[in-house]
Amino acid sequence: MAILNFAMDKGIAVCNNARMWMYKDLATSTFSQYVAWVSLPVCLILFAAGFVHIVAAQSIGSGIPEMKTILRGVNLKEYLTFRALISKLIGLTATLGSGLPLGKEGPSVHIASMVASLLSKLVTTFQGIYSNESRTTEMLAAACAVGVASCFAAPVGGVLFSIEVTTTYFAVRNYWRGFFAACCSAIMFRLLSVWSGAMPTVKPLFPTNLPQDFPFDPQEFAVFVLLGIVCGLMAALWVYLHRQYVLFMRNTKVLSNFLQKNRFIYPGFMTLAVMSILFPPGIGKYMAADLGNQEQVLSLFANFTWSDSLTAEQAAIVDHWRTPEVDHFGCLIIYFFSIFFLSMVACTLPVPAGIFVPAFKMGASLGRFTGEVMHYFCPLGVAYGGHIQKILPGGYATVGAAAFTGAVTHTVSTIVICIEMTGQVTHLLPIMAAVLAANATAALLQPSCFDSIILIKKLPYLPDLLSSASRMYDICVEDFMVRDVKYIWNRMTFQQLKDILKENKTIKSFPLVDSPSSMVLLGSIHRWELVRVIELQVGRSRRLQVAALWQREAEAARRRDEEKRKTRRPSRFEVTPAPDMLQVPGGMTRGGSLTTQDQGGLIPAPGQLFRPKSILKKTNSFTLTRGLVSPGSGPQTPVALHPSVYTTVTGAETRIRAAFEAIFKRSTLLPDVESGLTEQLGGLPRSPSINKKVQLPRERVCDMSPEDQKAWEQLEMAKEIDFDRMLQIARKRELHHDDSEYEDETLYICHIDPAPFQLVERTSLLKVHSLFSTLGVSRAYVTAIGRLIGVVSLKELRKAIEDVNSGALTPLTRPEPPSLPSPMMIKVPRSEPAPPSDKDTDKLTTH
Repeated sequence: MAILNFAMDKGIAVCNNARMWMYKDLATSTFSQYVAWVSLPVCLILFAAGFVHIVAAQSIGSGIPEMKTILRGVNLKEYLTFRALISKLIGLTATLGSGLPLGKEGPSVHIASMVASLLSKLVTTFQGIYSNESRTTEMLAAACAVGVASCFAAPVGGVLFSIEVTTTYFAVRNYWRGFFAACCSAIMFRLLSVWSGAMPTVKPLFPTNLPQDFPFDPQEFAVFVLLGIVCGLMAALWVYLHRQYVLFMRNTKVLSNFLQKNRFIYPGFMTLAVMSILFPPGIGKYMAADLGNQEQVLSLFANFTWSDSLTAEQAAIVDHWRTPEVDHFGCLIIYFFSIFFLSMVACTLPVPAGIFVPAFKMGASLGRFTGEVMHYFCPLGVAYGGHIQKILPGGYATVGAAAFTGAVTHTVSTIVICIEMTGQVTHLLPIMAAVLAANATAALLQPSCFDSIILIKKLPYLPDLLSSASRMYDICVEDFMVRDVKYIWNRMTFQQLKDILKENKTIKSFPLVDSPSSMVLLGSIHRWELVRVIELQVGRSRRLQVAALWQREAEAARRRDEEKRKTRRPSRFEVTPAPDMLQVPGGMTRGGSLTTQDQGGLIPAPGQLFRPKSILKKTNSFTLTRGLVSPGSGPQTPVALHPSVYTTVTGAETRIRAAFEAIFKRSTLLPDVESGLTEQLGGLPRSPSINKKVQLPRERVCDMSPEDQKAWEQLEMAKEIDFDRMLQIARKRELHHDDSEYEDETLYICHIDPAPFQLVERTSLLKVHSLFSTLGVSRAYVTAIGRLIGVVSLKELRKAIEDVNSGALTPLTRPEPPSLPSPMMIKVPRSEPAPPSDKDTDKLTTH
């Protein structure tokens, strides 16, 4: 991650330098400067939008909301793939190189998670370890910390930020692992900067030079807290306006349909508008648009006031923040509101982007404005204890940056991140006070920006229960569970299982009950496991095994007939009845098929057809309908002729050999009747290469004819499934960890969860929310004395929480429990017990 972030920073710097070179050196007139200023960003954004849309659309946006959902236990398709990684890297580099007010902190978290997931799959030696779901979650939790640490060189703040943002409940055992990985990433990231010559030594990302002896006056704490409250209000307003803007764009059907059909119009037009506003000779001169992100933040953190007498170096910095028409106060206000609205619009573009850096700049400008106002009203400083200390607006900028960022993300770890990014420990207490005040204010008004995006995208993530929702103690799981449960039962037929899978293609797991009458819950089975059970029963491998067994049976019968004929030496021209090579009963009509009563053993009812030939002429041309075709010809429809019942003995071996050669040839031409069974049942998708024309191997394979295949499948699908046997095998395998005993079992591959997560019907909503959040389960079965009565998934639970928070869900009326009689006290006089008699002892013994 350190190498990837360093490479992205280099690419971003090249793009920004090219834009500034085109604006300052290449262009001569104002119009040419404008064209040079807007052309490269528009091209980069259009390239990023097109590349992301073609390669992997999952890389659009921040990535932290999706990571919160994944760590919650929900599997989001294609979000941690190699295609998404390439799309995120290239798209983010092009987006940030365009100069739009966007950040890379959220995408860095997503990139680190994808790298962790791919590395886990590449480590084949420890594949068994990393295939564990719990280990995967731990790897992703550490990856989130590495993403922040490699982005800002803040390992401690990165770990704390990942804990606050991505997880509801954090396992302490992952704490030191996250710290170790984050420290390695941060150190490597800074060393790469030193080795490349970008920095002389290892230092913070935004170094400050605030005094250490007396950084602030204690009386300024009230101003810091007030600054935090203002940052909280503005952050809540930003989150609200951003959500309303996105919903407006989405709910306006005409505009939404137009933009979906013309995907490049919206990003191109918005980039053109934003860069036109930021054009330095235009409105951009009031917001230091000719400076990069790092230069803007460093100038806001400057350790001097912009109103005093300035040196030449200081005046060069302040000249970017004031014009002849507007002083630095007005420029700071214009800068804040321009970033406020432009970042809101830029975050809606279909490109990878984050919000941390724009929020950081907005807070820094608001803090700088507060510090300059304080210095304007108190030019000599604040007197306390006989000591007068001047106001330092750079300290206010640091406090404002941390407060606004913490309010937007609803995190407290921005305290540590800001300290690590600036290297300024002296303002720790003011930063803490401002961040806590900003968090409290923003949390009362709006959710965090990540939770707001989760609500917009409708991701399967559980919202928090409001403290004012008193109904969460009265609402039980039976009030919002799904009562119409789709289940499977023991001793059901394969055909019934196939019908259930076809009718319920969206259900990923099915509960297993004892019987439909008792409904006693035995376990749960995943959908693709059930699909594998059906494929194992009537799939191609099983069908080929049965066909091979039929072939061996026929060949054994042929050998027995030959041994019988070898007992005497026949005459050369002796005419005998033709032997029934495939044991076809003599009473069967030629060209017909066997009935169910005639089928003996595993041989089904095939048809048989012989063409009439001369008894003295050797020939190989006959057709067997059990997977046979005439040699030297394509698939033909047999014609029912009336052949002679006599043949020569000398031609029998030749005919038998030709019959089996025709069997081998026919097997390469027969289609699978059950092709696409996995797709029909909604199981695992087939590879796209299956439909391609490939050359079949020349291996001789014996298969059935389509008629025999259908008849055999009907017989197999009518059999019952012994799930009880599967449960016994699963338990024995878990105890002994040895599969050698069950190598010949055809059922042991079906993995059954014998103890799925269960709830009782009177479990409160608060307890259900806590269990789902802590354990990361996606569904739970509701039972009453072991009987299955309902199921609850994340969808029903999220809907119930939203209804309770809004007051729309009320508890059902339940019958009152029967009242018990009140206890009575009986006063018994104390007396010595009489010794038991022999008669009483005998009665007690008998009883």
